[in-house]
Amino acid sequence: MDNKTQITSEFILLGFSKLSEMKWIFFNIFLFLYIFTMLSNITIVIVTSADATLQTPMYFFLRKLSFLELCFTSVTIPNMLVTLCLEESRISFVGCAAQLYFILLFGVTECFLLSVMSYDRYVAICLPLQYTAIMNKRVCIQLSASSCPTAIMVAAGHTAFIFTLPFCRSNVINHFYCEIQPLLLLVCGNTYWNEVQVIVAAGVVLVLPFLFILISYSQIILSILKMRSTQSRHKAFSTCSSHLIVVMLFYGTALFMYMRPKSSYSLDTDKWLSLSYTVITPILNPIIYSLRNKQVKGALWKLATKIILIPRR
Repeated sequence: MDNKTQITSEFILLGFSKLSEMKWIFFNIFLFLYIFTMLSNITIVIVTSADATLQTPMYFFLRKLSFLELCFTSVTIPNMLVTLCLEESRISFVGCAAQLYFILLFGVTECFLLSVMSYDRYVAICLPLQYTAIMNKRVCIQLSASSCPTAIMVAAGHTAFIFTLPFCRSNVINHFYCEIQPLLLLVCGNTYWNEVQVIVAAGVVLVLPFLFILISYSQIILSILKMRSTQSRHKAFSTCSSHLIVVMLFYGTALFMYMRPKSSYSLDTDKWLSLSYTVITPILNPIIYSLRNKQVKGALWKLATKIILIPRR
């Protein structure tokens, strides 16, 4: 494409075009993972909503997290499956902007939700006698909703900022969805200040919540170490470890992806790294929170038993 012609119609997503000989193997793997992710997260939403014993702040936030994962994977993985089938996928200029907006919206919301979940664990372990009073229903709703305005502003601001730039180097995005860094590679001229703005925004929505989580867990660990009973320490660690695993997976990849300049960006490497928070984290959430949680497994068993034993008319 002529490098003086500005792109305003469509982009081509290459996806994993280099896997042409194994594309159907990867297609079946990712399709299975997508279906499993959707079904397992839907199951968590239903179980935590239906069971009376799970109407606590921890499961309220877990339900929100599962819903976010449903939305996030539905924005990214279907495009990946299409590119695996067709070796490339065409997406309109407006469609690409909309996809980036929703990816940022759900991603930023999840960043803040994970930090809210760490605060919930902090109150539960460090201030157990005040837990019910502090984490009441009204506070939980306010905390879960507080991230929405920030997420909307960040998503709208970044999307407007990216898609008002002139794309004229090519219309081929070497990724399986419309991602910021691959899009910046298509922008004409010097993009130094654009990269700086991306890093600054990432610092606000990634580093600050991550620091809050680290502070919360430092206090949690100190409180656990002060517990005299081994059983109490084990129970406290088990309730926090699930959330901590998810945090490390999500933030570890996201910080590496966004907190560095374009000059160090590797298209092929980072494309595979993106699978960490688009495929791996969403599928691990229900596994970690259900298989390692006796209450969720018990509620799931009760719900399954009720459905099986419903008398037929």
